[in-house]
Amino acid sequence: MKKFIQDFKAFALKGNVVDMAVGVIIGGAFGKIVSSLVNDIIMPPISMLTGGVNFADLKVVLSDAVMEGGEIVKPEVAWNYGNFIQTTIDFLILAFVIFLMIKAIMAAKKKEEEVPAEPAPTPEDIQLLTEIRDLLKKQ
Repeated sequence: MKKFIQDFKAFALKGNVVDMAVGVIIGGAFGKIVSSLVNDIIMPPISMLTGGVNFADLKVVLSDAVMEGGEIVKPEVAWNYGNFIQTTIDFLILAFVIFLMIKAIMAAKKKEEEVPAEPAPTPEDIQLLTEIRDLLKKQ
């Protein structure tokens, strides 16, 4: 049992596993931000342009609900294509934002690579040999 716990601890604390967990958590939070951006910022003007249509309410009813005595006996069956449109817009915006983030990261890395590193100092023995060569050339 002790070996099992040690193995699990080694697995769970590996850098890749921890990095992946952080990525999943941040990705979930980022998804909520993008959903809010779409639902609260982007969709209201689009809805206004389309005459107040709320995409989430768009659907094609295949079968109406059946009511008996104020209770639903058979629920409505519908294609909720408005939700699909909303989810597709969420995805496209999320993909675009991730694309921009990756593009910025790659540009920063490229800029970092373009900065030439200072040349390594000449070792003392090579410097001494160079001085000796230069003195011999003068004679």
